[in-house]
Amino acid sequence: MQASTLKADPPVHEARARTGLQILIMAVAAFVIVTTEFLILGLLPALARDLNISIDIAGQVVTLFAFTVMLFGPVLTARLAHIDRKKLFTMILLVFVASNALAALSPNIWVLALARFIPALALPVFWGTASETAAQLAGPGNAGKAVSKVYMGISAALVFGIPLGTLASDAVGWRGSFWILALLSLLIAILIQVCMPQLPASPKREAGASQTRILGSPRFLAHIVLSVLAFTAMFTAYTYLAEMLERLAGIPSAQVGWWLMGFGAVGMLGNHLGGSLVDRNPLGATVLFLLILGAGMLAAVPLAAQHGWLVLALAAWGIAYTALFPICQVRVMQAGGKAQALAASMNISAANAGIGLGAILGGLGIRHFGLASLGLLATAIAAAALVVAVLMTRWKGKAATAD
Repeated sequence: MQASTLKADPPVHEARARTGLQILIMAVAAFVIVTTEFLILGLLPALARDLNISIDIAGQVVTLFAFTVMLFGPVLTARLAHIDRKKLFTMILLVFVASNALAALSPNIWVLALARFIPALALPVFWGTASETAAQLAGPGNAGKAVSKVYMGISAALVFGIPLGTLASDAVGWRGSFWILALLSLLIAILIQVCMPQLPASPKREAGASQTRILGSPRFLAHIVLSVLAFTAMFTAYTYLAEMLERLAGIPSAQVGWWLMGFGAVGMLGNHLGGSLVDRNPLGATVLFLLILGAGMLAAVPLAAQHGWLVLALAAWGIAYTALFPICQVRVMQAGGKAQALAASMNISAANAGIGLGAILGGLGIRHFGLASLGLLATAIAAAALVVAVLMTRWKGKAATAD
C-alpha cells in the first residue's frame, strides 16, 4: 500500500509541474502581449518626431487599438472557439511577431496604424481562450488562482514592461523596441508549440450555438455592465494619475515614473488576493475591492500634499485596481457557463470600453471641474458599480431561494 503510494506520487508531482510551466508560459505570453499594447504610450513622442506627425495624431493609434479590441473581440472569439488551443495560441503569437515587425518597419502613420490594428484583433481572442485554458488546466476550484497567474503577466507588463520598453527605446530607438517584442513573441510561440498539450475545443457548430446563446441572458449582460462600470471607475482617475502626482502632490516629473512603478508593484499583491478570493464568491470579491478602490481614489486627492499618507492611499488604490482585473475576468467567465471563451472576450471588450470611457470622463472632469475633481468623480462611478454588484447579489440570492 505504502509502496503503491510512493510510486504514484512522482507522476502527480510531474503533472503539477507541467501544468505550472504551461500556465507560466501563458503568463509570459500575456506579458509580451500587454507590453505590445501599452508600450506605445512611452514611444509616442519619439515616433511622432520620426514620422513627422503631431503627438495628438500619434495618440489616435492608441484609440484605434482599444476600440478595435472592444468591437471585434467577441465576434472573433466566437468564430475561433472551435480551434485547438495550442494551435490558436501559436497563431496569435505569430500574428504578434508579424505586426511588431511591421510596426518596426513603418514608414508612415498609416502603416503603423495597420500594424496596431492587426494585433488588436488577436488580443481579445488570446485573453478569452487563455483564461479559459488556464482554468481548464488548473481544474475545478483553482480557476481564480490560475487566471490570476496568467494575469500576473498584465501586472508585470504594467510595472516593468512599459518602463523597460521606454528605456530600451532610448537605447535602440522606438523601432528597436518593436523588434525586441517581435523576437519575444517568436520565442513564446516556439515554447507554446513545444510545451503546451493538445487542448481540443468544442466542434464548430456546437461552439457557435452555445457561445452566442449567453448574449440573450440578462444575468450575463448585467455582469458585462458591471465590468464596464468597474473599469470606467478605475481609468477615470488612473489615466491621469501621473498628472495628479506631478501637479497635486508636487512630485518632480523625473520621479513620477518611479511612483507609478511602485503603484503597480504594490498592485501585484492585489492580483494575488483577487485571484484567491474570487473562486469563493465572485460578486462578494467585486464588492470588497470596489470599496477599497473608491476609498483609495477618494483619499488620494486630499492627502496628495502629505506624501506618507498619500503612499497608503495609493497602496489601497493599487491593490484594488489590480485585483479587479482577474476578479472581473473570472466573474464573467463563471456567468458565461459553457461559453467561457466568448464570456472572457466579452469581458475584455467591456474592459476596453471602460478604459475609453474612463479616459473621456476624466478628461471632461479636468476640463470643467479641475484635476482635483478626479478622485470624487471616479469614486462616484465606483459607487454606481457597487450598487449594481449589490443588486446582483440580491438577485442571485432570490433566484437561489426560488430554486
